[in-house]
Amino acid sequence: MTSTTSNIAFGNAYSSVQANNINGSVHIEHENILDRLPRAEDAPFNSYARQHEHGCLPDTRVDLLQEIYSWADGQDERCIFWLSGLAGTGKSTVARTVAHSYYTQQRLAASFFFTRGGGDVSHAGMFVTSIAVQLADNIPASRRHIRDAIAERSGIARQSLRDQWQHLILRPLSKLHEAGSYIIVVDALDECDNDSDIQIIVQLLAEVRPSLVGVQLRVLLTSRSEVPIRHGFGQMVDSKHKDVVLHNISPSVVDHDIRIFLEYWLRTMAKDCYYADDWPGAETIGKLVQSAGGLFIWAATAYRFIQQGRPFPDDRLRVVLNDSAVTGCLFKDSSSSEDSYIDDQFEIPPEKRLDSIYLTVLKRPVRRYRKYERKKWYALMKEILGAIILLYSPLSATSLAQLLLISTEEVYRTLDELHSILDVPQRPTYHVRLHHPSFRDFLLNKDRCRDANLWVDKKQAHKALADKCIQLLSRLLKQDICGAGFSNEHMAWMKRKQLEHSILPEIQYACLYWTNHLAESGVQLRDNDKVHEFLKQHFLHWLEALSWMGKVSEGIYAISSLESIALATDCPALYGFIHDMKRFALYNRSPIELAPLQVYSSALLFAPLNSIVKKQFADQLTQWIKSPPQVENDWSACLQTLEGHSGSVILVVFSHDSTRLASVFDDLKATIWDVRSGECLQTFEIYNYSVAFSHDLTRLAFESHENTLKIWDIGSSTDLNTLEGHGNFYLIAFSHGSMQLASASYDGTIKIWDANSCVCLYTSKSHHAELLPAAFSHNLMQLALKSDYETIKIVDTSSGTCLQTFECDCDCVFGIVFSQNFAWLALGASSYTVQIWDIISGACLHTLEGHDEEVKSVAFSHDSTRLASASDDGTIKIWDTSSGLCLQTYEGHSSLIYSVAFSHDSTQLASASQDETIKIWDTNSGVCLQTHEENENPEDNVSSVMLSHDLMQRILETMVCSCLEVDKPSFNKSPYPNGSLAFPHGLTWYASGSSDGTIKIADQESDMRLKTLEGHRDSVELLALSHDSTLLASASRYQTIKIWDTISGRCLQTLEAHVYDSPRSMAFSRDRILLASGLANGEIHIWEINSGALRKMLYGNDYSVEKVAFSDDSMRLASFAVDWTINIWNPNSGMHLQAIKTCDFLSVTEVFALPRSKETVTHQQITNYSMSVSRDCTWILLNGLKWLWLPVEYRPGHFIISDGCITVTTISGRTWGCDFIESF
Repeated sequence: MTSTTSNIAFGNAYSSVQANNINGSVHIEHENILDRLPRAEDAPFNSYARQHEHGCLPDTRVDLLQEIYSWADGQDERCIFWLSGLAGTGKSTVARTVAHSYYTQQRLAASFFFTRGGGDVSHAGMFVTSIAVQLADNIPASRRHIRDAIAERSGIARQSLRDQWQHLILRPLSKLHEAGSYIIVVDALDECDNDSDIQIIVQLLAEVRPSLVGVQLRVLLTSRSEVPIRHGFGQMVDSKHKDVVLHNISPSVVDHDIRIFLEYWLRTMAKDCYYADDWPGAETIGKLVQSAGGLFIWAATAYRFIQQGRPFPDDRLRVVLNDSAVTGCLFKDSSSSEDSYIDDQFEIPPEKRLDSIYLTVLKRPVRRYRKYERKKWYALMKEILGAIILLYSPLSATSLAQLLLISTEEVYRTLDELHSILDVPQRPTYHVRLHHPSFRDFLLNKDRCRDANLWVDKKQAHKALADKCIQLLSRLLKQDICGAGFSNEHMAWMKRKQLEHSILPEIQYACLYWTNHLAESGVQLRDNDKVHEFLKQHFLHWLEALSWMGKVSEGIYAISSLESIALATDCPALYGFIHDMKRFALYNRSPIELAPLQVYSSALLFAPLNSIVKKQFADQLTQWIKSPPQVENDWSACLQTLEGHSGSVILVVFSHDSTRLASVFDDLKATIWDVRSGECLQTFEIYNYSVAFSHDLTRLAFESHENTLKIWDIGSSTDLNTLEGHGNFYLIAFSHGSMQLASASYDGTIKIWDANSCVCLYTSKSHHAELLPAAFSHNLMQLALKSDYETIKIVDTSSGTCLQTFECDCDCVFGIVFSQNFAWLALGASSYTVQIWDIISGACLHTLEGHDEEVKSVAFSHDSTRLASASDDGTIKIWDTSSGLCLQTYEGHSSLIYSVAFSHDSTQLASASQDETIKIWDTNSGVCLQTHEENENPEDNVSSVMLSHDLMQRILETMVCSCLEVDKPSFNKSPYPNGSLAFPHGLTWYASGSSDGTIKIADQESDMRLKTLEGHRDSVELLALSHDSTLLASASRYQTIKIWDTISGRCLQTLEAHVYDSPRSMAFSRDRILLASGLANGEIHIWEINSGALRKMLYGNDYSVEKVAFSDDSMRLASFAVDWTINIWNPNSGMHLQAIKTCDFLSVTEVFALPRSKETVTHQQITNYSMSVSRDCTWILLNGLKWLWLPVEYRPGHFIISDGCITVTTISGRTWGCDFIESF
């Protein structure tokens, strides 16, 4: 192909080139799904921000462009063309020219132009998603496949670059069957701010050729020849990439192109200034070419400097020529010997030439100022330029002025003198940018920028920016900064324009980057310094703003950075505050992300009493809290709880660097988490539970459907290798360094594989593994497995020889693990114990007792000094492996725990539970949350729940609502069964049912037993009191209900229904004539209290009736079923009156207040009820809207709502209440 470039500036004017093709293949109703992908607006070559950036002029770069076009259009097997070169040699101009050429041919797949300090184009966070959006626009046939990919993984933008590339780029393109040839242009990759991401991008780009069949895709990549990029290409075979070094092109060719460039632009200027057509003359242009020294950026800067002097550009032209001559003389004078001399200016290093032109531009404005004015000018220019070159994301001149506390007029006057080196848009909201990154390098290098008035001290400039950010935030941050008012809905309602109007760009910048500037400044923090004072005043405001911006993770990273800075200095008070900030943010990440204003309600309300943040901001707690709930005194050892899947979590594994965590769920999904922030990075499907993660979490080994062993690349979601010849595994494991992989099969064979080449290193035969579990040692040299009833064997994996046998003296072993020092073996047993064995001697060193149920998982710390054990009793214990002493007990899971794992540095422990959560614990906290001691007296096996007297009176005016959890774990650590507590209205005693069949009536204050009611043969499962508290109904298993006189303690009636089903709910009518009981099979029984007769049997559906309640006039009965249907009945006739479909819990008062209708009432029609609980028990709702988020530890198993008060009993048995102001 022949280049047909002309004098062009690439802007949005070209966006119509492919419009017809795109519009013809797009269905409007599916368009919005592409909007889910974040994209860097400035990434494409023709973005608005790049409209003034030019391409190659005609007859320039002819040979180079022809080489690129021939490679792109030909059959060259190398899919990447890497154009490298020194700063200022014209790489980006070539990239723009190539991108434009293929764009006009409708063959440009995408382009991404990196810019250091350019915000979204300064990092790789939006690289793949931006490419995907452009692919959908530029290759119409791919659009549907990309939309499908987004729909399949809604969170794909938060996953790894590898996973994004595979799912959004390679898979959609692989589905294209029509042959086509396209090119991706990636410019200035060296300006990406993360070296690891740079290497990953190079690797990803290399995958385009082998992964695609129906489409030919090539990549033009430009960059400086930096180490990360060279390293990325160094790991790649030469057959995948073609290299051209731009500054190695013949100087005569480069001079020719620079001459054409200068002639074109200077003669264009001559016309504007009414100069002669040949101005400034061939000789002058020759001198300029010689001064450029092969650098296009020198020529472009010189041209812009001269152009800025219109209508009299001669003066500036002479300045450029004179300064270039001076530079040559200075360089000649600095030569190392008297005999050396400069034959021509090409011997001057390119860097010196750039320095010269930049100094010329910067010093020119000073000449017209008086001496006393120059100092002010230099200071102003230095502050503004220092900010521009160090900003992590560009700002407009207006925002820059606000950030620096400089008048907008002064900023514009200063920038107006610097158009030669800065792109200053005329519109005040558009970003100011550098024309070239080499200017940043110049200003920050003291050896290059030798004028002290101009040199920018990087640390001092960062400190100044940090100070300015803090000052700005201190002035403008406030509670409810977006004016959302009461709304606690998801922040998605806040549109981008609304957000930018409420949180101005300079505020957003300061929120995101003030800690980055602080860290780069090297400042020493002190107690009560400006940072400390800012945090004490505005931490919650800052967190709220970050939430509106969708940047909570970045906020947590910032807090961690602050913690590291504070730890290195002597500031105990500040460090303590920052550490508490981190605990606060991690614990409340979910509600703050979902609803920013929860930072002032749920986050503060449920923070422990001694939380420094809670105490500091107590006055900002939402004012509608009248009586707050009882909370813990201090933060527990649990750092954060990770949620997000509907299913038990059966495995957790830390990465080697302790920054990521892998988890496996029983729904055959695996997730990678960022441990530092709690963010879900990646979710993918697996085939079965026989899996092993490599220690860097980049690979996954699993048994496939074909009964083979596969190694999978987690990042790219592709199969790396298939290991054949082995199957039916019961155990797979990577070695500690991930260089080898072991597999053990039920046929008794063990294979050790090279994890990279997949060559089987050796095979051995051991005893058959009839019972699980089993474990490999970390070097894969030994395998421990249960071989028969009470025997554990250790087998040499290379020979199959039995090295040791342990008689473990327990019925069943659930967990086996080797210590990191290969000295010990730990077993988790069905006998509720943990055993530690000496591998060499075969002796049992410790039998650790303390768990109340079977021990499912055990894990050693990396230094082997501690052992963690997890039990079906929902607790985790940390043991000292030398003494056998229990160091800590962690409680927090509401169900049994399947897996525990120490981080590599042993400072954190992860636990995976049947309760669908993962908890990360601080192993250095030294906090023993609770030690459970079994009560030896079975009749005292109930703990009283102490609540204030007036609170109890109002609570019992309504019904108890139970959280309807279908197919949830049956684990319940509550000391009383479902509903087996009853509090009388207006009295000081309470009743509690016990597992031995008795009922205790005791004083609320002293807990002294007043009466014991006996008569049930089985555990008392349910209690209910009449409205006047004179009658008590009790239900035991197998549908026996007794009615008691609470004053005398006499049993008045025994009701037998002969149904093999225990009641799930009971309620007296207000007039004490009837008792209703709801059953798990969907039936409702209506009993006559005086006669004991069964009056009616009502049947709604097959779903368990969790609650029943009578209206005040006893003429209606409401039943609540687990299908979220509320049915209204006439209890006398049995007639069904009304059905209500809801998605949250309503109080009885609200149900009976609904208008009567024979039509089914939907949730959407119920608009006037007040307080309720969401279906998933995560929110307290007000009029159906999310109002107060409930942390995991405070979510209800049962709850009572009455007159603005809620009382909750959690699944673990904890009881708490909160009273809200009635007029809220």
